[in-house]
Amino acid sequence: MLTTAARAEMAQTAASVTTRMFVAMMQRDPEARRLVTDVLPEVFPWVEFLPREYVQEFVLELVATMRAADSLENPAPVVLVIEGWRHTAEALADPELAALLAAPTDGDFGPVPEPEAR
Repeated sequence: MLTTAARAEMAQTAASVTTRMFVAMMQRDPEARRLVTDVLPEVFPWVEFLPREYVQEFVLELVATMRAADSLENPAPVVLVIEGWRHTAEALADPELAALLAAPTDGDFGPVPEPEAR
């Protein structure tokens, strides 16, 4: 897709303003945070596999990352946060894997050996 630099700059400005307004609302209003947490499954259906406290952590991390990424004009960190939480939901959606992750451990198992060269 081809676009002009001016058009790309307008899209970045619009996204930046939207992000800043959203972050400001989230920082100032507990009701906005609750509402975002409640509607998150409509945007990211996979959050249904996350415990409520994880959803709240996801919202806080997402908002903080959106703010920081906007200051760099780089959306990549936001995508990384979303993908990380999506992978967490995938793991928790698998009962066998979720049980393994929730199982208590007997401490640190030490360093992981380097894989063998092929």
